[in-house]
Order: sequence, then structure tokens, then C-alpha cells
Amino acid sequence: MAGLINYVQESYNELKNHVTWTPLPEAQRLMVVVAVFSILFSLAIWGVDTVFSNVIKLYFDKIVGIN
Repeated sequence: MAGLINYVQESYNELKNHVTWTPLPEAQRLMVVVAVFSILFSLAIWGVDTVFSNVIKLYFDKIVGIN
């Protein structure tokens, strides 16, 4: 148990005194960039999925003749 407490104390000390944290304004800006990229990427995937779904539906409706 003492080993676990020592580990937690050392981890806290490392995070508090030796880690360089990104300034809040930069972190917020980067969060917006990630959010915008995620939305654009999900819209692109949705668009490709919709096109492929329609092509497959057209194939089965017109060419194969399955309704």
C-alpha cells in the first residue's frame, strides 16, 4: 500500500512541477480546430456512404432486378 501512495505522490509532483501545460487560449484554439475537422470529416464520410448506398441500391433495382 505504501508503494501505491508513493506512486500517486510522485505522479502528482511530476504533473505539478515538471510538465509544461499548454496555455488555455492555445488549448481552446486547438480544441476548436479538432472539433471543426471532426465535423468536416464526419460529413465527408456521410457523403461517401450516401453515394455508395445509392449506387448499390440502383445496381440491385435496375440491373439485378431485385426490389
